Amino acid sequence: MTESNDSETVRGARLGVDVGRARVGLAATDPAGILASPVETLKRDTKNLLDMHRIVEEAIQRNAVRVYVGDPINLRGTKTASTDDAHHYAHQLAQLLAAAELPTQVRLIDERLSTVSASQKLHQAGVSSRNQRSVIDQLAAVAILEHAMMLENNTGANTGILVAAEQEDDHDR
Repeated sequence: MTESNDSETVRGARLGVDVGRARVGLAATDPAGILASPVETLKRDTKNLLDMHRIVEEAIQRNAVRVYVGDPINLRGTKTASTDDAHHYAHQLAQLLAAAELPTQVRLIDERLSTVSASQKLHQAGVSSRNQRSVIDQLAAVAILEHAMMLENNTGANTGILVAAEQEDDHDR
């Protein structure tokens, strides 16, 4: 992974992903990369990677130029128990996108307070805590995506940590 703030941003749709242990929230922008909207909540599938394959399908359908995966660091800016899991997820997703011959970049983006923000918005809208579960992950993905887009717009540069699809060695196959 490399920290990247290169100056050439690309135009196009983007996806936002909020990785959890049980569920994965997915959000997307319009083709111009302006408006972020919730897409769906996926069941996490660590064996068959069906959730990741669904994200790849969405990237194909939307011609996504970038996928932002939330990087769960704590308020002090240090790693959490979920950080390694999200990094591993981002690497696997980058490999699947590369295997599908898509030029879509995967970038880790700070997701501090994305779930808290999503929960507060739902509470303000009068949605009970019990009914939030089905959409909280999607709204957290929207928050991740909106944060990334705001940074891109404000700086005029790419943002987040670029995740490279690592090549497998021949002896690993």
